[in-house]
Amino acid sequence: MSEPTTATSDSTGYAVTVDRDACDGVFACLVRDPRFVEDDDGLAAFDPDAAEAVERTETSVTATFADDRIDDARGAAAACPLDAIAVAPAERDDAAAPAEGEGEEEGEGEAE
Repeated sequence: MSEPTTATSDSTGYAVTVDRDACDGVFACLVRDPRFVEDDDGLAAFDPDAAEAVERTETSVTATFADDRIDDARGAAAACPLDAIAVAPAERDDAAAPAEGEGEEEGEGEAE
């Protein structure tokens, strides 16, 4: 059974994807990161209790995480002899937050 993970204030989001077409059930990933599990098809997948979200399609399964265990995921990806695992920073929606200096009129905030 895997240890539960909790997000911390310095956690970063990241996504881990298993290419189901490339995966052959070698399971070198399971040895390096206990969040990987064997699915009903005999391929690598993710423990849904360990991830923020898990999305599965016919060709891939992707889990997003908000913890400090990205190195475990990278180790699992590096151990896969079929290169079926990819680790990437989670996509962020920065459009909602204005960039520094945006939204200020010229001269605002300055003493006259």
